Parts: sequence; structure tokens; C-alpha cells
Amino acid sequence: MGPDSSQDAQTVSQLGEFGLIRRVTSGRGQSPGTLLGPGDDAAVLSASDGRVVATTDVLVQNVHFRLDWSTPHQVGRKAVAVNLSDIAAMGAVPTGLLVGLACSAEESTTVVDGLAAGMWEEARGVGIDLAGGDMVTSTTLTVSVTALGELEGREPVTRSGARPGDVVAVAGRLGWAAAGLAVLARGFRSPLAVVGAQRVPEPPYEAGPLAAAAGATSMIDISDGLLADLGHVAEASQVSIDVRGDQVEIPQRLIEVASALGANPQHWVLTGGEDQALAATFPAERSLPQGWTAVGTVGRGRGVTVDGADYDEQEGWQHWR
Repeated sequence: MGPDSSQDAQTVSQLGEFGLIRRVTSGRGQSPGTLLGPGDDAAVLSASDGRVVATTDVLVQNVHFRLDWSTPHQVGRKAVAVNLSDIAAMGAVPTGLLVGLACSAEESTTVVDGLAAGMWEEARGVGIDLAGGDMVTSTTLTVSVTALGELEGREPVTRSGARPGDVVAVAGRLGWAAAGLAVLARGFRSPLAVVGAQRVPEPPYEAGPLAAAAGATSMIDISDGLLADLGHVAEASQVSIDVRGDQVEIPQRLIEVASALGANPQHWVLTGGEDQALAATFPAERSLPQGWTAVGTVGRGRGVTVDGADYDEQEGWQHWR
């Protein structure tokens, strides 16, 4: 991490705002795309083609994460990953992050250290920095991340470009985070593969720009569930989407976990969120780029079906529902 281990037992109030900022930013260096990093009134990042892609997600303790289920380091990685997957879903590459942290005065600096380490690790994995942010007092531990990206001369791939006749394809894993949530909710901490998927998603970051370069007509990251997020594409594009059940892989590990819990693994794959996979539509005459698998087709009409029929309990996650 960097900070002296003798400070580990300190609280946020003992260290102070500026001491805490120094603690999570010192010794990190910066990537070439960060022209001016933490320490001034604002960061300065390069934008090679004059356009900036921006997205924000907020993670609240006991709503989006639980520290009895995940370590602060895992929460930090997840906070960054859910934002970077949105950048990838636009066909862009990430350039930097801005982070807001709200916590109580009595929060241990070890928690903040873990969050920071996880965020830096996930950011450095794609070659970017935590370029700046803010820290404030709150009774609820909250992490807000704004991710910035660039299109490298390409047009953004939006949700509204799907056309009848297009092929629907996915990149990344589906259903694993939902399976992990089911395991954790039952009080178990294994199998580690599925529990780990709930704690830290593994978005296919490179698949987004690859899809854009291959002519994807629409794209979205799968945070609420495959069917729910394809529903957003269908609505924005004013088309219908039919998913072929036999084309959506159900991994053997999920089948085994579902059998042990008395659950339906296909339901996890079709409706489970938080894997941060990507879904996109492509012209039928084009080959799918590496890492993408066809799972359905776009047609005329409205809505999302599975094998031509409505799927029970299709809706994914919604706040305030």
C-alpha cells in the first residue's frame, strides 16, 4: 500500500482530510494521459480527438456492497470496474478517474487504504490513474467514481442503433455474480469462483473498442441483467430482440451451484446483474470480433423475448422498486 503500518489503527478524523488525501495518492506516479494529477483544484487529462466520454456510479454500503461479504480492496476494484465497463460499452478506452469518498470520522484508515488500493489496482490494470476527487463526512460509507474515456476517432456506440436483422452478441461472463450473491445470501463463502464474481466483476474492457471497430450498431454493459439491459437497447432502438436460449452458455459450475441451492442457473444467466459483461448488435453480414458470441437476433416490433416467448421474471435490478 505505501502508508506506514503504524498508522493502520488511526481513524479518519485523527489523520485529517488532507492527510488522508496524501495517504491515498502519494507515491503512485501518473500515466502519460494524466497531464496534471491530484493536488490542484482540478486534474488535466489528455483528450486526443477532442471528445470526452464520461460516466458516474455511486456505491453505498449495505446497498451495493457489504464489508462482511467483501474486503475494502474488493469494493475498491468493483467501484472502478462498474464505471470502466460503461466506458467500454460506448466503444471507448478509459483515460482517467475521479473519486468521491464519504465516510464517518470514526472510519478506520485501514478501510480507506483498502478501498484506495483496490481502485488503484483496477485503474492501473487498464493504464490509467485516479486523477483527483473529494472526501467528505457522512454517516454512510459511500464511494462515487467518475470515469473518463476517449473514442480514438471512432463514433460512440449508443443503445439506439440496433436494426432489424442484426445479430445480438455478448462478451464476458453471465450469471456468475448472481450465483455468488445467492451463495452469500445463504451464509456461505464458497465456491470461491462464484463468490469472487460477486465481489469483483471482470468486465471485458477490450471487447468494447473491438466491437466498435467491427461495426457494432449498438452496445450496452450488462449491470442489471442480460434481458433487462437488452430491453434498454430494444426500447432506445425501437426494435424487438429475441434471445436464443440454446445459444446462451450456462457454465457447468453454475449448474452445480444451482443444484446445491435449488435454483435455476438459466435464470441467473438471463437476469442476473453485476457481471458487467457487454451486449452489442452487429450487422449480420459481418464477422463477430474476437471474444464475442452470438446469442440472438434483432427484429421488428418491441420488447425482448427468449425463444420467441416472454420470459417470466424478466426484469432486472431497479432502485426504489
